[in-house]
Amino acid sequence: MKKRIAIQGIKGSNHHQVALEYFGDEIDLVECLSFHEMVDELLTNKADKAVMAIENSIAGSIIPNYALVYHNNLHIIGEHYLNIHHNMMVLNGQQLDDISEVRSHPMALLQCREYLKTQPHIKMVEDVDTAETAKRIQENKLRGVAAIAPKVAAELYDLEIIASEIQTIKNNATRFIIIKTQNKELPKEQINKASLRFITDHKRGSLATVLNVMSDCNLNLTKIQSLPIIETPWKYAFFVDVTFETYEHFAKAKSLLDIMSEEFKVLGEYKNARI
Repeated sequence: MKKRIAIQGIKGSNHHQVALEYFGDEIDLVECLSFHEMVDELLTNKADKAVMAIENSIAGSIIPNYALVYHNNLHIIGEHYLNIHHNMMVLNGQQLDDISEVRSHPMALLQCREYLKTQPHIKMVEDVDTAETAKRIQENKLRGVAAIAPKVAAELYDLEIIASEIQTIKNNATRFIIIKTQNKELPKEQINKASLRFITDHKRGSLATVLNVMSDCNLNLTKIQSLPIIETPWKYAFFVDVTFETYEHFAKAKSLLDIMSEEFKVLGEYKNARI
């Protein structure tokens, strides 16, 4: 039986590309036009696993997705990095001067901002997805409108690329996490990265103390992101990623952090995709 993999977007999107690279061709794709819808597909068992973008090397963290993982009790079971290539595509026969607006996902527009500044006659319009925008241009024969999307979207939806590789920084990568409703899938000896959430009290140096414990336990902090706790103004939760050489180091840190911090939770234990 094929795995049912939920993605934000449709065929031809970056999420689709990650699903193919991580799981292979033998999957049933569950297309969702928002991250909230994607999470619902997981929670209602209409999908087995999901691919979720979590941070980009240019635009930074997709902060609401951290909260989605935590509040829905989802588990991170893997990660995947994808080099992002943005291309402007239009109906066949259209030229750059014919285009009055470009539509794409807000993150894609942000990552192409410097190029778009050189085309002041083109208005930027935020849309739900890169590939879905490309598909709609073809279906509705939208003239004067361009999409920013991966090259494969132009091939799938028979559009013409009029500007290639327009991302501001050519070395542009996005980190995606693989999530499901149940916990880790790997044996401990293969696990060398984890995602954690914790809250510290208001005492001076509380966060520094927690970070020192991580260092003392030979954990390498690769990411830290703070999010406000809506129910408690001016209090923050910290989301961190750590890597480690042996699971024993991580296990020791877990037991200490559980005692030292408030609401400590492991969001996922998995394999570091950068090694």
